[in-house]
Amino acid sequence: MKDTQTTMQCPYLVKNTSSFSQDNFNKLETIMYELKSPANMHLFREGDVTDKLYYVKQGQIKITKPTEDGRNLVLYLFKEGDMFGEISSFGELRYSFNAETMTDCVLGVIQQRDLEILLWQHGDLAVEFMKWMGLMHRITQSKFRDLMLYGKTGALCSTLIRLTNTCGKDIGTGIKIDRRITNNELGDMIGATRESVNRMLRDLAKQDIITNELGYITVHDLEYLREICHCENCPRDICRV
Repeated sequence: MKDTQTTMQCPYLVKNTSSFSQDNFNKLETIMYELKSPANMHLFREGDVTDKLYYVKQGQIKITKPTEDGRNLVLYLFKEGDMFGEISSFGELRYSFNAETMTDCVLGVIQQRDLEILLWQHGDLAVEFMKWMGLMHRITQSKFRDLMLYGKTGALCSTLIRLTNTCGKDIGTGIKIDRRITNNELGDMIGATRESVNRMLRDLAKQDIITNELGYITVHDLEYLREICHCENCPRDICRV
């Protein structure tokens, strides 16, 4: 097994709102209204109008895309400090995916009409908002690249790397993904069956690349995973779930 002491990173909380300065983010907070939602509730569904943004103050959200075979592909996992959603610039657009609460959540909701006024009033905020939109676009591009180009094994390795960046904890011998995750959940993230994920994880464990104890995965050889998925060393705010 390779020595990974020099390659491990453990940013425990990577936020996608890093594009905003504190001053400009404070401006966004002034137009948010608070929404509390219990676990397992939909914030929006495929086909709903895209006219709001959501800021996660507390809790976890998953964004899913229904597939033709009846499964739900998990596109994103959002947590405290993240912002998500879409707004329409040209006519009425509708969501092509679902947003569901995984835990009890407290959210800040931004209406499109309020955001447009704020962006018109503050040019520097408008520039940072465009940077945030660009960041979200790059996250989407990098995920689809991993899912499409290097097979299920590459997609799994990429997802494990993203999980270490999103909720990884350096424990000395590796990076522990500090969230219990099932093989079904991993399968939903990469479009694979539970049986396929189980086989791939078992192969990685035999090579001492990972260990899996009661659903808590620890990555011991991050460089191996990077080689399998042809990692492009994206910044950590892009390389995340």
